[in-house]
Amino acid sequence: QVQVVESGGGLVQAGGSLRLSCAASGRTFNSYAMGWFRQAPGKEREFVAAISWSGGNTYYADSVKGRFTISRDNARNTVYLQMNSVKPEDTAVYYCAASSTVLSGYSRTYDYWGQGTQVTVSS
Repeated sequence: QVQVVESGGGLVQAGGSLRLSCAASGRTFNSYAMGWFRQAPGKEREFVAAISWSGGNTYYADSVKGRFTISRDNARNTVYLQMNSVKPEDTAVYYCAASSTVLSGYSRTYDYWGQGTQVTVSS
């Protein structure tokens, strides 16, 4: 199994940048596709970005394309979400998740989830 813990959230001004980290444990980390999701108060969880086990394939929600970048360092068992040009609408709790099956934007395809880290974008 994989245990994931997010960090790096906080308050950031609109137009600024923030980098989230997801520290994962497990000997099979590099066999998992990893994804980032977010959930704003009163709203359903939505997909943000995903990356394949090799890092060679990435997938982004239309809302973050060109602004966010997902990456992974398998040697460190860590996944990152670089958030640039953030907007107030990016405010949410961000979750890191691991999928043993597919690179996907569907929550149900992910097996393990972190506790989340709050990102608040001020205007």
